[in-house]
Amino acid sequence: MKGALNPRLLTLYFVALFGIVLCCPSFFGTMGPKITLGLDLQGGLSMLLGVKVDEAVQSKMRSLASSISFYAQQNQILIDDLTSDTTSVRFELLDTDDAEKIDSLIAKNGNFIVDSANGHYNITMSEDEARLTKTYATQQAIDTIRNRLDQFGLAEPSVTRQGEDSILVEIPGIKTQEDEQRAKDLIARAAVLQMMAVDEDNIMRNLTPLEIERLGDVLLPFVQGGESILLKSIPILDGSMLTDARVAYDQNNKPVINFTLNAQGAEIFGNFSGNNIGKRMAIVLDSKVYSAPVIRERIGAGVGQISGSFSVQEASDIAIALRSGALLAPIELLEQRSVGPSLGSDSIRVSMIALIVGFALTIAFMVVYYGLAGVIASFAMLVNLLLIIAVMAIFGATLTLPGMAGIVLTIGMAIDANVIINERIRECLREKKTILQSIELGYENAQRAIFDSNLTALITSILLYGFGTGAIKGFAVTISIGILASILTAIVGTHGIYQWLSPRITKSKNLNLWFGFKGAA
Repeated sequence: MKGALNPRLLTLYFVALFGIVLCCPSFFGTMGPKITLGLDLQGGLSMLLGVKVDEAVQSKMRSLASSISFYAQQNQILIDDLTSDTTSVRFELLDTDDAEKIDSLIAKNGNFIVDSANGHYNITMSEDEARLTKTYATQQAIDTIRNRLDQFGLAEPSVTRQGEDSILVEIPGIKTQEDEQRAKDLIARAAVLQMMAVDEDNIMRNLTPLEIERLGDVLLPFVQGGESILLKSIPILDGSMLTDARVAYDQNNKPVINFTLNAQGAEIFGNFSGNNIGKRMAIVLDSKVYSAPVIRERIGAGVGQISGSFSVQEASDIAIALRSGALLAPIELLEQRSVGPSLGSDSIRVSMIALIVGFALTIAFMVVYYGLAGVIASFAMLVNLLLIIAVMAIFGATLTLPGMAGIVLTIGMAIDANVIINERIRECLREKKTILQSIELGYENAQRAIFDSNLTALITSILLYGFGTGAIKGFAVTISIGILASILTAIVGTHGIYQWLSPRITKSKNLNLWFGFKGAA
């Protein structure tokens, strides 16, 4: 039917409707998908953290010593003088027939250098293993911090690696000093849970630090009170065997933290408690003793409890840290920057002014230079803008200040495709082709140039997203969506409008009105 709506035009209509429906809740806060504003637009906290990767190497050596101790007990292997320090693990194997079993266990734990002359073992970490341990510690810190912030309930936190051992953390929406401090404490908490045996034989002696070191013990403080307690330095088990941690309440209605161990942890816990009835075992969190109860019976269920003078919020934060996993290496705050919500509001206002002014000037140029073809191109540009916002809302993308700059740039890129199409139509009109022929040939000749230019820009934006950080990623997201939207609206949408209006254009003799072209078809 003459003048009937064609598939291309219907596509543009549906795209426009899709954009309008999804943009309304995004802008006005009603029900439906919404765009999350980034740190620079809504304010928040930005921190550069350093990971103390050398301490991850020390932690791995202590973990190796703990594994050797447990394995020897389980397999009735006789060892003596097991000690661990920052660089090595040392012990004496009393029966050299068990050397193959010990060597196999060490090999399973990593790439270590083993010196085992006459049953005296001295184990150190190889350079390759130390490098892998440091790299893994940084990546594990990124995953752990992101997991903690997600459980903390913050929207769209950004946690990205910076260099070899630094992490950039951006938390939008932090508005009060209390929330800021709580987030910092949650991020920095090591959450290293250990169960350690109390050195009952030497606890009453007034030992010097050198004597404590020679015994292979550590002196750790109680959370409640100023006293300290002497513990054997090699832990019975650690938080890597923990599967869950939840806030509960004791008989006095005070917050406590109940934790559950995996099968291996439950077995170790049960064996130790069964073999040490009447002795004390300390529950240690981040090098502080929370309790040191006497073992009354074998504990085989793999459950335990951390009690202390917790507030409900503190107990909740500790439980979150334990569930998300301990940091393999401590972190330190290298740089902090707070962005106030008022600064974010100013950024939004200035960006919106730039967007509106750029949009208006572009429309004015297109209408003056291309006539009604410029109006069609401007309509496609508006649909393109709505489509960008709609897609970002659907996928929950974060809009940043560079992202808004990307939207402004997308306006120019979207109109560029229509400029190419209009110029190709003008070229065909100059060659005295009919209007219908000029429109079809104009789109056909323009498509390759549009696809080539947009494809190279799309590849660049994908690389920016893949290798960039927060602000660059926000810019790359809006550019990528804008490129795909401009191809759809320019090639499919405006083509449908021209096909729909072609009978009217043919009847009209005023090509200057339609295309800004002075001449006859």
